[in-house]
Amino acid sequence: MQIFINPDRSEWDSITKRPVMNTQDLVGKVQPILAAVKQRGDDALKDYSRQFDGVELDEIIVSANEIDAAESLLHAELKSAIRQAAKNICSFHEEQLSPQKRIETMPGVFCWRKSVGIEKVGIYIPGGTAPLFSTVLMLAIPAKIAGCKEIILCTPPQKDGSVHPAILFAAKITGVNKITKVGGAQAIAALCYGTTSVSKVFKIFGPGNQYVTAAKQLVQQEGVAIDMPAGPSEVCVLADETSKPGFVAADLLSQAEHGADSQVLLVATSLSIVQNIQAELELQLAKLPRKELASKSLKNSRVVVFNDISNAIELVNLYAAEHLIISMENASAISDHITSAGSIFLGNFSPESVGDYASGTNHTLPTNGYAAMYSGVSVDSFVKKITVQELTREGLHNISKTVIHMAEAEGLQAHANAVRVRMVNA
Repeated sequence: MQIFINPDRSEWDSITKRPVMNTQDLVGKVQPILAAVKQRGDDALKDYSRQFDGVELDEIIVSANEIDAAESLLHAELKSAIRQAAKNICSFHEEQLSPQKRIETMPGVFCWRKSVGIEKVGIYIPGGTAPLFSTVLMLAIPAKIAGCKEIILCTPPQKDGSVHPAILFAAKITGVNKITKVGGAQAIAALCYGTTSVSKVFKIFGPGNQYVTAAKQLVQQEGVAIDMPAGPSEVCVLADETSKPGFVAADLLSQAEHGADSQVLLVATSLSIVQNIQAELELQLAKLPRKELASKSLKNSRVVVFNDISNAIELVNLYAAEHLIISMENASAISDHITSAGSIFLGNFSPESVGDYASGTNHTLPTNGYAAMYSGVSVDSFVKKITVQELTREGLHNISKTVIHMAEAEGLQAHANAVRVRMVNA
């Protein structure tokens, strides 16, 4: 990890820069996949499963028998953990449903908004180096709460052609309508265009590798919505002398192990804190099964030391981390000054991994600096907000002159007439 001590502001942009992907090269590889699925449907999906996953598929849709059998393949402890996480996620997200409020903006003029679940949504669940069954909970639960009628899950098959049983179990308890053995950019194409096995949806959710991300951004140009732009997972930790070096090291490694393109940023108030954390990093890294991936990630990562906490906060806001851990004295007060982060974790006993799995908050969050302008997934992500208004005769009379004067000033006489004709015939 490269260390910067009280860097000049001219260096901040380069310090907060993420690893660069060759997006043009990605587009050139993904576009033919999208075109093939659009033209050949299920046949193309089976071809890509053979090519990319090494699997010969007879059926793309996971059968009810496969879903039921998955439960018996899991340990009772894991099933209990998944159910507990689902309960917590439900509790947090159910509170996001806001009651419909009817506002009388002036006498007789009533306006309100209603929330309607997006009818068909697709959720993509990675299943490569780590089958992310937790993401099923994070996406399917708010979709159900929002009132989405159809939830289509796409995930790549394992080498034997099956889907990881924990993914199937999580999908079953959250009410997913259909599960398909499709991964990669071809899954995004199927959700966009529709095939015999995969229903076309209106919005696509979920993380994925760089090919999945590129595919999501491309299909967005064809009228399908996506949750947010996404990149590799990342964490930023703010640490002072009250932080626990072993805790901070564990938090940094928990993100670094996602993949070689993941990034961690440590912002500390003294070099001695950094040295203690680095010592812990070496000890813990040596024991990790995924230490090679984590080591590569740490090479892309940086440490910044600031004597002035206000500079530290400003840099953290510029970085706009997916996950921000504040391991500092007065962590809550410091969080009041954070304006850009996907999710914040306060104090020494709030590891980021708790939010990843079971505290209740959503772990589908903006990465790559997009936390400066995007929120993480919530129930709102799965609904459309429709405004409604109703005017009484008195209400139209009260507002008529305002609308007529404004419409005529814009040269839109028909707009004015739509009000005037009602006033004459009321």
